[in-house]
Amino acid sequence: MNQGILIRNARMLQTRKGSLSARCDLLIEDGRINTIVPSDDGETLRRLLERPAVHAPKQIDAEDAVLMPGLIDCHVHVLASQMHLGRLGRLPNVLAVLRTLPILEGMIRRGFTTVRDAGGADDALRQATSDGTILGPRIFPSGRALSQTGGHGDMRERSDVIEPCGCTVKVAAIARVVDGVDAIRKAVREEIQRGATQIKIMASGGVASPNDPIHFLGYSEDEIRAAVDEADNASSYVMAHAYTARAIKRAVRCGVRSIEHGNLVDDEAAAMMADAGAFAVPTLVTYDALANEGKALGLPAASLAKIESVRGQGMRSLEIFAKAGVSMAFGSDLLGPTHRLQSEEFKIRASVLGEAAAIQAATSEAARLLRCEHELGDIFEGAIADLLLLKANPLEDIQVLCGQGDGIKWVMKEGQLISGTAV
Repeated sequence: MNQGILIRNARMLQTRKGSLSARCDLLIEDGRINTIVPSDDGETLRRLLERPAVHAPKQIDAEDAVLMPGLIDCHVHVLASQMHLGRLGRLPNVLAVLRTLPILEGMIRRGFTTVRDAGGADDALRQATSDGTILGPRIFPSGRALSQTGGHGDMRERSDVIEPCGCTVKVAAIARVVDGVDAIRKAVREEIQRGATQIKIMASGGVASPNDPIHFLGYSEDEIRAAVDEADNASSYVMAHAYTARAIKRAVRCGVRSIEHGNLVDDEAAAMMADAGAFAVPTLVTYDALANEGKALGLPAASLAKIESVRGQGMRSLEIFAKAGVSMAFGSDLLGPTHRLQSEEFKIRASVLGEAAAIQAATSEAARLLRCEHELGDIFEGAIADLLLLKANPLEDIQVLCGQGDGIKWVMKEGQLISGTAV
C-alpha cells in the first residue's frame, strides 16, 4: 500500500492567481498531489483516508504557514564552478562534475526544485538528480550551446591557431563552435540525441567571452532557422542568447521561442516577441555579481569591460517587456561562487514588477516556458508534489525567498522531503 503524506492546515499560494487560499489539506501520493480539500471539511478528508489505497499517511501540520510550488530557474549553468569559462573547459570531466554537486545542492535548498540549464549539463546529470544519486533540482539540459566561430561560446584567444577543418569544435564546457547550415542541423540532432530538452544558440555577442562585442550578431538567419527547424522536428525549441534589439528581432523572426537576457531590448523588439508568443528570460542578478566580484574571481579583463554596457539597461528591459505583454521567466545565469546569489533575482524583479509577478516568473510562467504547466508551477490536483513551506507570505515580503533558504521551513521534491530541512 502507498503510505503517502498528508499536509494539514496550509495556506496555498496560488501562483497563477497571485493570491492565498483559505486553509487546505493536501494528500500526496506517488510523488503527486492527489487531493486538495478545505481544512474544515473533515468528512471529505475522513472518507478520503478510508480508501484502501491509502495506508496511514504521514501527517505534517503546516500550522497556517504558506505553501507554494517549488521554484524554477530557467537560466543556470550548473557546471560553471568558476568565473573564467575558458579555463573551465580544460577541467577533467570528473572534476568538473564533482564541483557541480554543491552548486546543485545549494539550488534545491534555496527552493529551486527545477532548473533549465543553458549550456553544459547533460542527460547524465539529469538522471543523477532524478534518481536521487545526487541531491539537486530536476534538470532540463541543453547539452552544449551552439556558437559560431568568434561568437559568445568561442572561448579561444585571438592568438590560438584555428584548425581549418574544424566545423564543430568543443571550446568550452558549456558550448561548442559550429558553422554552416548543415553542420548546425547535425549538431542540433546530436545534442537532442544526447538528451537535450531544448537547444541553446548564441545570437549576439556576450560578456563572458573574449572576442565578441555585445552588438555582434551570432549566426546568419539561415543558420538560426536550421536550428529552429531541427528542434521543432524533435518537438523541442530554441533558446537564444541575445542582448540587442536587432539580435532579438532576428531571432524571433526565425522562430526562436526564448530570448535569454535581452537587456538592450526596445519597444519594437518586445512587441515582436509578444506577437510571436516568445518568452523573455532576464538574468539581472548576474551583472551585479560580475561587476562586484568578477575581477577578484578571475573574470578576464575583456569581459569586465563589457559589463556596464548591458548592466545599466537591465532594469529598463523589465519595464519594456512588461509594457509589451511579453511573458517573463526567472533566470539567474550565475558563475562560480556567485551561485549563492541566485535568489537575489527576486528582489530585483519585485522592485520593478511587484511581488506577484516576480513569483510567477519562477513558478507558473517558468512552467509554461518549459511546457510543463500541466504538472509544475502551481498547486493543483495531479501536479508533481514539488512544494515549499515558508516562514512568511512572499506576496507581502519577497525577502522570504531570498538568501540560502533561510525563509523556507522545508523543501519537498516529488513528494520527498529534502533531508536537512526542518519539518
